[in-house]
Amino acid sequence: MPENNDDRRSGPVSRGDVARYPFFAVVAVLLGAFLANFDSRLTTIGLPDLRGAFSLTFDEGAWLSTAAIGSQIFVAPAVAWLATVFGLRRVLGIPSLVYAVVSLTIPFVRDYTTLIALSIAHGMLLGTFVPATLMIILRNLPIRWWIPGIAMYSIRVGFALDSSSSLVGFYVEHLGWQWLYWQGVVIAPLMGLMVYLGTPSEPVNRDLLHHADWGGMLLLGAGVAMVYAGLDQGNRLDWLSSGTVMALLIGGGLLIIGFMINEMVAPRPWAHFNVLFSRNIGLSLIVILLYTLTSLSNSSLVPNFLGAVGALRPEQSGVLLFTYGALPMFVLVPISILLLRHLDPRIVVVLGFSAFAAANLWGTQLSHVWAREDFVGIVLLTSVGQAFTLLPIIIMALSNSDPSRATAFAAYIQIMRLGGAEIGVALMGTWLRVREQIHSNYLGQHVQNGDVDVVNLLKRLAGEFSGHGLGAAMARAVGRLAALVQREANTLAYIDGFWLCFWLAIAALFIVALITRAPQGPLSPVPLGFIRNVLRKPGAAAS
Repeated sequence: MPENNDDRRSGPVSRGDVARYPFFAVVAVLLGAFLANFDSRLTTIGLPDLRGAFSLTFDEGAWLSTAAIGSQIFVAPAVAWLATVFGLRRVLGIPSLVYAVVSLTIPFVRDYTTLIALSIAHGMLLGTFVPATLMIILRNLPIRWWIPGIAMYSIRVGFALDSSSSLVGFYVEHLGWQWLYWQGVVIAPLMGLMVYLGTPSEPVNRDLLHHADWGGMLLLGAGVAMVYAGLDQGNRLDWLSSGTVMALLIGGGLLIIGFMINEMVAPRPWAHFNVLFSRNIGLSLIVILLYTLTSLSNSSLVPNFLGAVGALRPEQSGVLLFTYGALPMFVLVPISILLLRHLDPRIVVVLGFSAFAAANLWGTQLSHVWAREDFVGIVLLTSVGQAFTLLPIIIMALSNSDPSRATAFAAYIQIMRLGGAEIGVALMGTWLRVREQIHSNYLGQHVQNGDVDVVNLLKRLAGEFSGHGLGAAMARAVGRLAALVQREANTLAYIDGFWLCFWLAIAALFIVALITRAPQGPLSPVPLGFIRNVLRKPGAAAS
C-alpha cells in the first residue's frame, strides 16, 4: 500500500524480514556493541600509550582523540536510514571487512596526516556498528527476542566501560599496544559473519534511495560532530578565548538549525520531528541523555580519581571495574529482563536511577585516603544502575512509538546515546578542571607565607629532606606542600563531580515521574500470577 503524504513526512517506513537464526543476530549485536564501546574508550584510556607509540605531542594526541570519536558521531545518526535502504548485510558486512583492514594498518603508520585520515575512516566505520545492530533488533528479530536483544545492546555500555580499562592495560603490558587496534581485525569480520548468518538478504530500496534526504543527513551529522569537537577541545583550548572552539560550536549550531529547517521543508525528510511529538518519547530521550550523564560517575569519576589522586594505571583500576562492575551484569541483566517481563518499565528505571543516586551520594564522602577497595560499593551500585536503566528506557520509548518508524527514531537515539555520552565526558572534564582551580584558590588563601602553621609544616617537611642540603630541602618542602594542596583540590573537585551526577540522577527520576503508562502492545509487561489474580478481583482486593 503506498504511503500518504503525511506518512512520507514522518520518515521512511522500516520493514524487514524475520531472521531465520535469531541467535546469530543477537551475537552480532553483542560483538558490534562491544567493539564500538571499547574503541570509543581506546582514545581516552589508552591515549597516553598511543601518544608514546606514535611519537605525538599532547596537542596532536588530543586531535587524534577528537577525530576518532567525532567521525563516529558524524555517521551514526544516518546508519539506520542506510540499513533501511541497503539492508543490514551491506551496511555491516562490507564495513566490517574494511574496518579490519584499517585496524591492521594503523599501528604501522608514522605520518601524522595519514594517521588522522585513517583514524577518521576508522571512526566512521566504527560508527556504523552500534546503530546497525539496533536496527537488527527492530527489523529482523521476532518481538519475543526484542528484550534480550535490546538488553545486549544496552548493557554493552556499562560492560565495555568496566572491562576496557583492564583490557587496555592487558594489551599494553603483555601483548603490545598494537592490539588496541588489532583486536578489531579478529572481532569485526566475525561480527560480519554473524550478520550474514543472522539477517535475511534484502533488496535495495530504490524508491527511498531515489528520494534520499542527503542534505538532512549531512547537516545533522556534521553539526553534531562539530559541536562535539568544540566541546572536546574546549577544555584544552580554554573555551571562549579560542577562535577554533568558537568556530566549531557556532558552525555546528548553525548546521543543526539548518537541519531542522530542512526537515520541515523537505518533501521526503529523513528524520522528521513527528517521531518526537509524543510526550512519552520526548521525555524518554531526555532520560537517555540524563542516563549518559549520570553514568559518568562510573565511566569517568572513579577511574580518573584513582589515576589522578591514587596514581594507579588503567589496568590497576580496571581490576576493580571489571570485578565489581562488569561481572555482576551477568546476573543483573537477566534479573532486569525478568522484571521487564512482569513490571512496568518505569518501575525498573526508578530502581536503576535510585542505584545511581545512592552510588553518587556515597561518592560525596570521598577523601584522598580512599584506595581502590574503598570504591567497591560504589561500583557495585553503578553496575545495578547500568543494568536497570538504559534497557527499560529504550523499552519505554519503543512501547510509545511506531516500530515501522524505527529509522527516524533510531537516528535520535544515536544522537542521545553517542553524542550525549561523548559531550558529557568533555563537559565533565571541564567541570573537574574548573572546580579544581576554584578549590585550589580557596585552599591557597589559607596557605599564607609567614603563617605559623605553614612555617611549622614547612620545617617538618624540610626535615624529611634534610639529607639533600638546607636549600634543596626547603625547596622540596615547598614543592611537597604545593602537591598536598593540589591533591586536596583534586579530591574536592571529584566530590563536586559526584554531587553533580547525584543531582542529574534526581532530575532523571523527576522526568520519569512525568512519563505516563505506555499503550498496550507486544512489549507490555505480563503481571505475575498472584498480581493478575488480585487485578481480576478488585472486590477481594478492596476487602
